Amino acid sequence: MASKEWTDKYKDKILSGNQAIKKIKRGTRIFLGTGCGVPFHLMQELAKNAHKMADNEIIHMISLGDTPSADPHFQEHFRHNTFFVSDNIRSAVYDGRADYTPTHLSDIPMFFSTRRIPLDVALIQVSPPDEHGYCSLGISVDITKSAAEHADLVIAQVNENMPVTHGDSFFHLRDINHLVCHNEPIREFEAEEPDEKSDLIGSYVARLIENDSTIELGVGKLQRAAVKHLMNSDVRDLGIHTERFGDCIIDLIESGIVTNKKKSINRNKITTSFAMGTQKLYDYVNNNPMFEFRDTSYVNNPSIIAQNHKMVAINSALEVDLTGQVCSDSIGHRFYSGIGGQVDFIRGASMSPGGKAIICMSSTALDGTVSRIVPRLSEGSGVVTTRGDVEVVITEYGQATLRGRTIRERVLSLIAIAHPQFRNELLEAAKEMRYVFSDQIPFQVKGTYFPLEYEAHEMFEGPDGEVDVRFRLIRPDDSDRIKELFYGLSEESIFFRFLTPLESLRRQTLQDFYNVDQSRDISIVATICCDEDGTTERIIGAGRYLLDWHKNEAEFAILIHDDYQKKGIGTYLLGHLMRIAKSKGVKVFLAYVHPENQPMIRFLQKFGLSMVLESYPNIQENEYIFKLIL
Repeated sequence: MASKEWTDKYKDKILSGNQAIKKIKRGTRIFLGTGCGVPFHLMQELAKNAHKMADNEIIHMISLGDTPSADPHFQEHFRHNTFFVSDNIRSAVYDGRADYTPTHLSDIPMFFSTRRIPLDVALIQVSPPDEHGYCSLGISVDITKSAAEHADLVIAQVNENMPVTHGDSFFHLRDINHLVCHNEPIREFEAEEPDEKSDLIGSYVARLIENDSTIELGVGKLQRAAVKHLMNSDVRDLGIHTERFGDCIIDLIESGIVTNKKKSINRNKITTSFAMGTQKLYDYVNNNPMFEFRDTSYVNNPSIIAQNHKMVAINSALEVDLTGQVCSDSIGHRFYSGIGGQVDFIRGASMSPGGKAIICMSSTALDGTVSRIVPRLSEGSGVVTTRGDVEVVITEYGQATLRGRTIRERVLSLIAIAHPQFRNELLEAAKEMRYVFSDQIPFQVKGTYFPLEYEAHEMFEGPDGEVDVRFRLIRPDDSDRIKELFYGLSEESIFFRFLTPLESLRRQTLQDFYNVDQSRDISIVATICCDEDGTTERIIGAGRYLLDWHKNEAEFAILIHDDYQKKGIGTYLLGHLMRIAKSKGVKVFLAYVHPENQPMIRFLQKFGLSMVLESYPNIQENEYIFKLIL
């Protein structure tokens, strides 16, 4: 519909911004559109008319940039009530001049429709109408659509720069009380560039995303880092189901990584609620049928999210305690952000077949002086996501898988991804709380337990067909999986590995497996995945070497579960250990073998090791010693 046609037809609804704001009575509740879709002109006019207002509540979700109505000067006229504490409203909430309403994003439309939170006025921003009189809410459907549908008075800023988006974004002019024609640039938002920590976190996130997954993709630097690593991966045919997104989504689409064609629901569509980005993004979504904008009662509904197979939810936290409780909306008693859609997506992804619920955060805060992994949440900090909901926590030091794990396993997993400076302090706190054994050995590793240079994977024939075996550094939380490996061995395998007929595995012996100082010794495990989502491992083999600094010789040992022996796994594992040792300058590999262990002797001879004739000080009568120059 041409501009003159619709303005002529609806001229009785058209007012200036000043005139429209004067229609708002004192003491009313005013909804303000979301994020980059905020009707900024109307917001400015509201502030200009503050002297005529009194006790007006302004309710919104995310607001960007200058928010004059939150200025202390206007506190007698306006009081903000936000569902999410953004940067520009945080000081007002801290000072008690604004309210914060904690809630799941999926519930907010219901609050409006049932009038649990009644709305007197909705200030929204729309595109010019089409030939049928329908305007688009453009980049901001979220809770704005519901607010406009249930407010008593709707004032819309009609802006030619607002993109027309597909989905449930349309609103008819007949349902709008007053129209304010004012063109201005749509607010823009650009996330920070990923730093080194974010880049590492993004790399761990990207490694968890499989082909055909559907992902929640936000607008922060962590998400940008994950996208960067996805762009350099082999993953394909991803789908998007997310409450909000930014510019980096364009790269994923144009590279062919995001196709949406394997989604379980809303196939071939990006299902979303609102966009926050640059003009490039707004031009991209304009009239683009790939994007389907829906309100949060749909997009954030856990039962809808769960219908996406391999749903990956990526969210952030401010603090995580050793049991897995997540605080993401407050720092102590001070509210910092909000619940938002975190719980909606965490629960949806947890229910999804093959889904993953991921929490990301840097290991420290305040320039490295404070650990974000803590023995207990800070006083006043709220639990946003419970210890029963989180599946994976990621820091720049790696990932801790929590779901289905005991408190003891969780504690060891989380300490392993804490900053090395705080690991043993956290361990001592865990001992005091009886979360771990009192004789649990300290953490030796000074860096990450997830070094890429120690990782590898290869396909092998297993007892029930081909399996993908992954090789990685052993971790303290592997103790129970090592026990399972031990008790799955035959008596002969146990005797030849330990050179004594062990009937049980003492805790000290078990701890010796993973008590590894990477600067000297290396212990690698061979694992297979034993669940649909790829996060539960079974250890089927282990290999390690211990370095004699004085001679620069390393004694090594290999142990493979009986069901996986003679399939090439031990050969690969030994070769992997040798590659690592050689990279560290180790010159000699030694193996102590029982004379009756003929399979191992043949294996070592085949590998190129030769029996040593000269005596070694610690050699026993029941041992042969084999040597290989690396």
